[in-house]
Amino acid sequence: MKVRFLGTAAGGGAPQWNCGCATCVRARRDGVSRTQDCLAVSGDGVSWYLVNASPDLRTQLLATPELAPAAGSRVSPVRGVVFTSAELDHTLGLLTLREAEVLDVYATATVHNALRSGFSIETTVGSYTRLRERHLAPGTPVELEGGLRVTLSVLSSKRPRYAGTTPLGEEWVGACRFDSGPGTRVFVYAPGLAAWTGEFGRAIESADVVALDGTFLTEEEMGPGRPASGMGHLAITDVLPFLAEHPGPRYLFTHLNNTNPLVLPDAPEMSALAEVNASVAFDGQLLEF
Repeated sequence: MKVRFLGTAAGGGAPQWNCGCATCVRARRDGVSRTQDCLAVSGDGVSWYLVNASPDLRTQLLATPELAPAAGSRVSPVRGVVFTSAELDHTLGLLTLREAEVLDVYATATVHNALRSGFSIETTVGSYTRLRERHLAPGTPVELEGGLRVTLSVLSSKRPRYAGTTPLGEEWVGACRFDSGPGTRVFVYAPGLAAWTGEFGRAIESADVVALDGTFLTEEEMGPGRPASGMGHLAITDVLPFLAEHPGPRYLFTHLNNTNPLVLPDAPEMSALAEVNASVAFDGQLLEF
């Protein structure tokens, strides 16, 4: 299996265009930049699937040689997109893929409903290309090209703001477990972890690598009245004890908010992560296992 981190920041990227927090100031000064959260995964190095489609997708694709079409062709190695949520920073990049001849989009029924009604991006893109809606039922493995399969676990019912209160379902935010069948290597992607539940514990059983929600370092990072948990994210300082209790996988934090000091590679807070076999993913990072 190959996994390429295309982007590792939360919505808005880091530094964020309208933010003058201490982390953004340092990032601008030092030339540190993270694009918005997105991933590419392949079982054979030939057929690739995007996991989420960030607003920065075009830039991310151009920076990734294995996702380029063969010379003289318009056939992309990208076979489809898997969504872990319906949030704007995870789905806006779908517009970038409208030139595809055909595109498979995998998501829960809830997310598909949102992307056709509250934010009709699937309908819009379907006007330009042949978009095939594929459903992910929680706990049911789905076969992908290249000997890869994905199993979704529901993490929370946090809906994006644009969805309002319209009844669309409850399977809003998920974790994706990728493998090639029983007994093979396992990669789990969970950029929106609201709580460490028993279901999530089962999702990472026997995993080799787990990419975790690293949005906020602390619960009160955004200031009074804006706790991380209230925005659907388990702060890194609160997840570290769980990592100590679940040794085995290599843990990588992704989806970092621009305010998170761990955006900066020399952040002193990095030392606490190393104690539990964890680190921070970076844009362009390639895993092969």
